[in-house]
Amino acid sequence: MWGLVFLAPELARAFGPLHLAIGRYLSYGALSAVLIAPRWRTLVSRLTRREWGALAWLALAGNTLYYVFLSSAVQWGGIATTSLVIGLLPVAVTIIGSRDRDAVPLHKLAPSLLLCAASALCIGWQSLGAPSSGTSGPRMAGLLCAFGALVSWTAFAVGNSRWLRRLEHVSVHDWNLLTGLVTGAQALVLLPVALALDTTSHGRAAWVGLAGVSIGVAVLASLVGNALWNRMSRLLPLTLVGQMILFETLFALLYAFLWERRLPAPLEVAAFVLVVSSVLACIAAHRNARA
Repeated sequence: MWGLVFLAPELARAFGPLHLAIGRYLSYGALSAVLIAPRWRTLVSRLTRREWGALAWLALAGNTLYYVFLSSAVQWGGIATTSLVIGLLPVAVTIIGSRDRDAVPLHKLAPSLLLCAASALCIGWQSLGAPSSGTSGPRMAGLLCAFGALVSWTAFAVGNSRWLRRLEHVSVHDWNLLTGLVTGAQALVLLPVALALDTTSHGRAAWVGLAGVSIGVAVLASLVGNALWNRMSRLLPLTLVGQMILFETLFALLYAFLWERRLPAPLEVAAFVLVVSSVLACIAAHRNARA
């Protein structure tokens, strides 16, 4: 589900990252409002100002800011490059999670982290070394945006996991819908900015295409994908949660190769194998720690 967000900027290339983020999150917010309406009064009575503040920064870091960075990275640097930079997320999340009480020690996770870092190195070498008909400026800007998305989503992954463990009285589904409401409100605030900055004339077909992509990503990635992620975040330790992000990377790569109608380059194959090996090594470390 989440791998689809890497394909969306290519499907709606006529629009910039801000339009893509606003379209997706207005749809996410509207759908969340409809689904949460029957339980609204009960949920509001359970939330304090602190929890609303957490929802605001989690929505910004994990949705609004992250997707602007991600869309920019895809449009300037390509799907494959962006997906593998985001593939470094497990390294950051696992290192932070290793400080939790009863976490698997970092030295036992080192093989997994090294494999993950090696996969990112492979794709970075492939991206920067590949011939390009254009200038290197946009590609470097795309790479920087990908790392911006990496930092933003690392903060979200850690913060969201810890808040879900704290809020046992709120279901993972309701937390997802509340996040959608707050994200939709942020998208509404950004809407006038996007319209003011847009100097391009778009035809009706382009707007219909943007609406279709936005609703599709909102349903599949934001509603379904986020609900599954929240459930997993409550069930698994943070050191293992980080590794699960690599499945997003794997499917983003598969979608990229299908979209570009090509086979992966040797370094991309190597990165793919290293990503899978990284996940398996992390699972083995957790299994051995419990044995």
